Amino acid sequence: MNYKDTLLFIGKCLTITHDKHNYKLVGEKIKSGLVDWDAVVKVSTTHYVFPALYCNLKRADFLHYLPTVLVEYMQHITDLNRERNKHIITEAKEINQILLSNNITPIFLKGTGNLLEGLYEDIAERMVGDIDFLVEKKHIQTTYKLLQTNGYTNKISELFEDHRHLPRITHPNKTAAVEIHKDILRKDKTTFFNYNSIKDSLLNVNDVTVLSLKNQIKLTVFSKLVNDYNYFLKNINLRGAYDVFLLGNKLKVQTKIYDNNLSKQLNAGLELYSKLLSKPKNLQYTSDKKSQQYVSGCLQSLSPNRYYKIKKLVLKYYLKTSTRLHILCKALFKKSYFKFVFSKITDISWLKRKLGFTPDL
Repeated sequence: MNYKDTLLFIGKCLTITHDKHNYKLVGEKIKSGLVDWDAVVKVSTTHYVFPALYCNLKRADFLHYLPTVLVEYMQHITDLNRERNKHIITEAKEINQILLSNNITPIFLKGTGNLLEGLYEDIAERMVGDIDFLVEKKHIQTTYKLLQTNGYTNKISELFEDHRHLPRITHPNKTAAVEIHKDILRKDKTTFFNYNSIKDSLLNVNDVTVLSLKNQIKLTVFSKLVNDYNYFLKNINLRGAYDVFLLGNKLKVQTKIYDNNLSKQLNAGLELYSKLLSKPKNLQYTSDKKSQQYVSGCLQSLSPNRYYKIKKLVLKYYLKTSTRLHILCKALFKKSYFKFVFSKITDISWLKRKLGFTPDL
């Protein structure tokens, strides 16, 4: 199994609870004894779907075909992630109560929002980094001060006008860091998908506020294809694909997911995620030449030639460097940016993440 075969196999494994066709294909592949489980562990870990893979194989009753040592390892990692997520859910609910009691409604986003609304059959399936939530812009500094009063700290307290969230804050006795969002997309795209465009379709689940299913699907795509520039880099994200698959399966009726301003990124992401896993029956989107070409390019990137590798490295370097140079230039004459840069280069945990010593979820 090469990298492409491994990634596509994992993608199908993530659907076997819902997709009978993929259940059969995956079962036959596993029973054949031709699965390179070392490669599966490596790729699924890189994509942060290792616990989700285990949970799906367990529900499909396929674990007895796997090496015993591997099953024990998968169970151990999944158990650890379940405990971590229990803490994250508790911490998110505490933040929710603090803000609600001060007439501020946090809208929980991405992984934390998914956990709070009960998207997963087992909360261990989702690997979560930070607790992300959105508040109305006029409440952002008050929100920061309230959490600061409750033990969350950061060297930065000023709002970056051109970044979608405040620098992450942490609590010495809490599991997850927190990112307070004023926007949900990067600065040049934020007018297309923001608080005003989502505020009238919010869901309330057990006193916790999350985006509507449509907007959750859109944000899951935009988080990678827009915010992380994956539309240009053609990077593949199985965790996002799995979230879209589960969210799409919650749709009760035929639902068209569309966006007039970010249609090419949205259609491309939904086309790719449907190809990698499986298309939920009620999820509708526009499949056109551009979205199909994007998928072809992504799949080609899994087995790239030398020219493609160099092109991708140059583009990735350009995107990272331009952003960092922008911040460094502003740090020369804006106190908040100087404090931000200084806090990063003196933050050991941040340096470890950037140098690859610890995972950056």
